[in-house]
Amino acid sequence: MKELIRKRILVTGGAGFLGSHLCERLVMQGHDVLCVDNFYTGSKRNVAHLLDNANFELMRHDVTFPLYVEVDEIYNLACPASPVHYQHDPVQTTKTSVHGAINMLGLAKRVRAKLLQASTSEVYGDARSHPQTEDYWGHVNPIGPRSCYDEGKRCAETLCMDYLRQHGLDVRIVRIFNTFGPRMHPRDGRVISNFVMQALAGEPLTVYGDGSQTRCFCYVDDLIDGLMRMMACATPPTGPVNMGNPEEISMLDTARRVIAQAGSKSTIAFAPLPVDDPCRRCPSIERARTLLGWTPHTSLDAGLDATIAYFRRLVANRADAANMQAERVPAPAAGF
Repeated sequence: MKELIRKRILVTGGAGFLGSHLCERLVMQGHDVLCVDNFYTGSKRNVAHLLDNANFELMRHDVTFPLYVEVDEIYNLACPASPVHYQHDPVQTTKTSVHGAINMLGLAKRVRAKLLQASTSEVYGDARSHPQTEDYWGHVNPIGPRSCYDEGKRCAETLCMDYLRQHGLDVRIVRIFNTFGPRMHPRDGRVISNFVMQALAGEPLTVYGDGSQTRCFCYVDDLIDGLMRMMACATPPTGPVNMGNPEEISMLDTARRVIAQAGSKSTIAFAPLPVDDPCRRCPSIERARTLLGWTPHTSLDAGLDATIAYFRRLVANRADAANMQAERVPAPAAGF
């Protein structure tokens, strides 16, 4: 790669689901990638294939503590993203979003790096406006069991915008909607991973409520393309940009589709709807289309085929299957 365009890029949460795919793409482009992760939900297995690459470096570090490195760009992806994980230690979840953003913004300010903040569709809460546009302020419960994640990400966005206004820092905010694909944690409690693992085991698929609530599922490759386009944009948008697949589907229809594509004989079991679970979630991606030329291309069926194949390989390997059964959410470190 030409030295003029080769960059030193920091990816926090780089051993997680999204982060590992991003690191892989950046390394393939010839950039020097520093992957930082505390392995709370990330896994070394996700980046094991990159460890022998001279352009890749893995560092165990928690973003709630300052980091002193020299980089050109920062992708701040560090934070548990599934309710099972972020509700296990809600105080640490808030710290990761808020202290992590402060530390990464401080680093970006010191070295004059560009920073991309991974935000979330959860900032819209149980939305009353559909589809959700970036200028919608949301309908969020600030004291509910999901608020550690929702409010933490909202605060991180506030910090980003204040660093932009006060210090002229080059920050880009992406609100990520439901994303799925290989390397999802098999026990993270998210819709697709739950359904696929239950279908492969021949267990009933758990649908909460009556299954009429909707989500939009974006395949991971499309999302990573969007993040990289956002970082590469010469004149970045002032404010957040939604990224997700605008095709809405109900939870009941999603369960049926997973059963069919997995060739499973599983049935469907209904359970009470969790507290503050959004009834509808659908992004408006006009801003991403117009400003970045980005739109997802992978169909739900194609994405499910790849995801089911990944989990099928995982459970077929006896060692991995044993590890999955033994995996538990780790206890918080002392002092957090």
